[in-house]
Amino acid sequence: MDIKDFVDFLNREIPLNYACDWDNSGLQVGHMGKEIHRVYIALDATEEVVYDAAVQRCDFLLTHHPLLFKGIKQVTGDTSIGRKLYMLIGNDVACYSAHTNFDAMPGGMGELAGALLQLGCCSPLEDMSGHLEDPWGIGVAGNLRQPLTLMEFADYVKQIFSLKQVNIFSAHSPEKKISRVAVCPGSGRSMLNEVIASQADVFLTGDIGHHEGIDCVDMGISVIDAGHFGLEKIFVPIMADKIRRAFPELEIVTARPTSPFTVY
Repeated sequence: MDIKDFVDFLNREIPLNYACDWDNSGLQVGHMGKEIHRVYIALDATEEVVYDAAVQRCDFLLTHHPLLFKGIKQVTGDTSIGRKLYMLIGNDVACYSAHTNFDAMPGGMGELAGALLQLGCCSPLEDMSGHLEDPWGIGVAGNLRQPLTLMEFADYVKQIFSLKQVNIFSAHSPEKKISRVAVCPGSGRSMLNEVIASQADVFLTGDIGHHEGIDCVDMGISVIDAGHFGLEKIFVPIMADKIRRAFPELEIVTARPTSPFTVY
C-alpha cells in the first residue's frame, strides 16, 4: 500500500471538512508514492515519539495533535520542530494528524468519550453543523445512567479513563447528586458559554485555569479537570483498532500511554 491510498482512507474516515478553520490537520510530512508497512500511532509528535517511530522502522506516523501548527521560517537542529522534521525526513517517515476533524465529526472524540461514560440523550456541546438533523461538533452533553455525587462521578471518570488523579472545582455539597454532564476532551477553557447553555451539573475536560474554574463554580457548575492527555489518549487505541480492521496487513505500533507530566 502506498501513502496516497492510506491518506485517502484517513480522509474518508475522518473527513478534513470537519476541521476548524484555525487547525492544520492532514498530511504534514511525506510523499504520496512511498509504500508503507508499519504505522505508528500517538497523541503527540514528541521528539521521543518521532525517535521511536524511526527506530522501529515505521513508515507512517499518525497523531492527533498536529506536528506543524504555525508557519516556520527555519528548519534547524536548534529547535524541537527542526529536529523532528530532520528525523522524519531523514528516516523517510510520513506524518499525518487528525485533530479537530476527529474531535468534531459524528462519532468523534466527544461522542466516544460520552459513550465510554455511558451518557444518554447526548448532543454536541458546541454544535458546528448548522442544522437540527444529525448535528455534530466539539464535545458532548448528556445524562448519567443514574445520579451520582461529584466524588462518585470523579471516581467513575478515573476508572473509565485509567487516571490516577483528577482536579476538582466543586460547586456541589458532598451529598448532592448530579446527573447532567458536559464533556470536552482536550482543552475546554474556551467552552464555558456552551457548558452553561447545556445546563450541565458538571464539566469534564482538561486545561481548566484558575479563573475558568471559579467562574464555573460561581455559575453552580462543578469542574473535573482530567488533563488534556487524560481524556484524549483514547485516540490511540481507537485509531489502532480502526486501521487494523481496515488493513490487517499493516503492522501497527502504538505509543506508550504516558502522561507528559508527573505529579510530585
